[in-house]
Formats: sequence, structure tokens, C-alpha cells
Amino acid sequence: MILLKHRRHLLAAVCAVLCLVAAAQDNDKILNRPYADLKRLHFGFSVGFHFQDLKLQNNGFITENGEAWFAEVPAHSPGFCVNVLADLRLSTYFNLRFSPGMYFGNKNIHFRDAANDVVETQNVKSNYVVLPVELKYSAQRHRNLRPYLLGGVMGVFDVSKKRSEQILLNNGDFMLSLGFGCDFYMPFFKFCPEVKFCFGLKDLLKRNRPDLSDDPEKLKYTNSLGKVTSNMVVVTFYFE
Repeated sequence: MILLKHRRHLLAAVCAVLCLVAAAQDNDKILNRPYADLKRLHFGFSVGFHFQDLKLQNNGFITENGEAWFAEVPAHSPGFCVNVLADLRLSTYFNLRFSPGMYFGNKNIHFRDAANDVVETQNVKSNYVVLPVELKYSAQRHRNLRPYLLGGVMGVFDVSKKRSEQILLNNGDFMLSLGFGCDFYMPFFKFCPEVKFCFGLKDLLKRNRPDLSDDPEKLKYTNSLGKVTSNMVVVTFYFE
């Protein structure tokens, strides 16, 4: 599970947020930007990093040669993300947020034929255009910090060029997102570190492979999978 694979990275992110909370409490004698949350509409941007994962459902398919291939994503590399933000105030505690952006990353898939001890690998590079719409619930402001929770949906479109590989994934996905963060009120802006978990709802596996008409042997990898879904952990730093 992606949360377990990245528990050390998430722990480091949470510790960083806690350190910021402590620092803010030590320097909160002056109430910064007291009217910032009264704006009906405000804008911002974010930078951050993320980890992409694939949930691969192996179906135990066996080829005519007796090969049984099983796929997994054993490790992940952090990717880069950048977003712009439009935030609409709905009430004292609720905001509606739209934060389109770009996510750049990759996944390494390992295919293993246990019977013959053979391993094949595929690097899946992704350039995602993301369109998140999320509802933010904020707690009562305490001096110069205000924690929050958020949840919503996110459209995802992969605009990277596809090559003829062992497996191909569809370009479009639809994800649910859940996260938490904290607003830190600085003298001239709000700084908002955020951790978000995204869960794909669509089967991304492309089963129709006319590109393999000259190399049907590669179809064994697609035939060995029943379903492929995507997950992500995203750590972002908003400036509002």
C-alpha cells in the first residue's frame, strides 16, 4: 500500500509541519493578516512533490509456454508538482478551492515470471494535468495558525507521449482526494503546507493493443492483469 511504502516521507512531512506550528506559536504575539479570511475570493500558487503508485491486480494468466507473469511497483521516486489556486469563501469555516496544475513523475513496474526466475521492467513516465475541486473545512484560528481538512475530486489527464511498451495506460483518470494542512499567517501572505491522498476510480489498463500486431508476444503482460488503478500521495506548500 502506498501509505506504508512512504511512511518515512510522510513522517518527515508531518514533523516539518509540527516544527512550523511550534515556531509559529513562539512568534505569535502579533496577529498577522487579521482580515485575510474575510476575503470572498483570493488566489495563490503552490509547489511540492508527490509519489505515484499503481495498484496492479494480477489474474494468474498462464501463457501457452507455461509462463505466469506477476506485476508490481516495488519502489517510488518523488515527482514535482506546481499548481495555481482560486479560493472561494463560502462561510466562516468552509471554502471551495480550485487548484489546476501539472504533476511530473514516473513509476517503475516489475514483471516477474516466478517459474523461470525472469524479471522484466517498464518505466512509466507521466505528465499529468490535474483539475482538483475540493471543499476545505478550517478550524477556529489560533493566533497565527489555523489547521484544516479537505476533500474533493480531481480530474487527471496524462499528456505525456505514449510508446509501445509492455502495458499501456489510458490518459484520463478520476480521483477522490482527502487531506489535511495548516494555514500559517505570515506578515505578507499565508503559508500553507498540505498533505493529500488521492485514490483513482477508473481502470487504466488499455486492453486493445493494435500497436502490438507485429509483436503479439508482448500481449502476455496485458493479459496477466485484471485491473490497474492509480494512487498518489501529494505534499504541497501553498502561498496565498
